[in-house]
Amino acid sequence: MADYFNNFPITFYSASNTATSLDTVTNIIARFGFEESLKENSSAFYPYTIKDTDTPEIIAAKFYNNPERHWIVLSFNDIIDPQYDWPLPYPSFTKYVDEKYSGPSYANNTTSGAGLTWAKDASHIQSYYKIVTRKGAINNIENKTITEKLEIDANTYANVAATTTNYTLADGTAIVETVSKETLTYYQYEENLNEEKRKIRLLKPEFVSAIMKEFREVINPS
Repeated sequence: MADYFNNFPITFYSASNTATSLDTVTNIIARFGFEESLKENSSAFYPYTIKDTDTPEIIAAKFYNNPERHWIVLSFNDIIDPQYDWPLPYPSFTKYVDEKYSGPSYANNTTSGAGLTWAKDASHIQSYYKIVTRKGAINNIENKTITEKLEIDANTYANVAATTTNYTLADGTAIVETVSKETLTYYQYEENLNEEKRKIRLLKPEFVSAIMKEFREVINPS
């Protein structure tokens, strides 16, 4: 991190309006961001799945040969707070769930493990879904499958019936439509959120030199 802030400009600061001297400090409010067009350009990045043993520094060392370039990993993925926006390893994740779902709003019990047990209980539902799947030669593409997953409320969920319907479109296309439903416990909900954070994009190493040059020019133009 020291190498990162070494590029930031120096500014003057006084602790009070009556101070007779000024201190020189690093201007940490300076900001640098990646262009959206670059972040969306599939030729500029690799998709990557974060492992439990990964940190931004480990990934930067592996891909950019320098752990100090961890800020590229974070900024390229719009990760502002590594503590909350980075996926938790399994032991930390279960501890987080246990602590979040203990107490009066959920488990009503501060005993270790009570929140985790409550969150995993199949009767404690966080989300309800109706799933509609259609199979057929849709738009002249053989065996095309389209699935819609719609979040619904508990009352609507109770009235959703599992069905399979066969029908034919005006152009003669035969369609099989299946309706089903599913729920997510609070644990599954939290697990899905945590797993989704594992999917990031890594700027390809060949772009790093140009980005470092641009970063220095933007952060400290003088």
